[in-house]
Amino acid sequence: MVWCVKYRHKVLQGKLDVRLKEIWSQIALDNNFSISEMKGDEDHVHLLIECSPQHSIPSMIKALKGVSARLLFKEFPDLKEKLWEGNLWNRSYFIATVSENTESQIREYIQNQKVK
Repeated sequence: MVWCVKYRHKVLQGKLDVRLKEIWSQIALDNNFSISEMKGDEDHVHLLIECSPQHSIPSMIKALKGVSARLLFKEFPDLKEKLWEGNLWNRSYFIATVSENTESQIREYIQNQKVK
């Protein structure tokens, strides 16, 4: 899964980035799926998710984006100054399924994000 911060603003850094990962880990735990890789840069994220076929991908996206945005705006009020419309995430996202043959490539790609 890949998605961007609204207007590609570079806000995913420091304590906010750490808190975002904590929130997402809790959402995954609460909804019985796991995030095996989680990385990105200051303006976008990459997640490698393991879930059962019964999981609804749109529901997982809604939980990950919606709950994280609500909590981060509440915990980091200055974030609203950078994202004046009150939207943390761009509405679009990219999803691709991964096979056993491509999982290691995807995992390596995500791990190499934010390497400068």
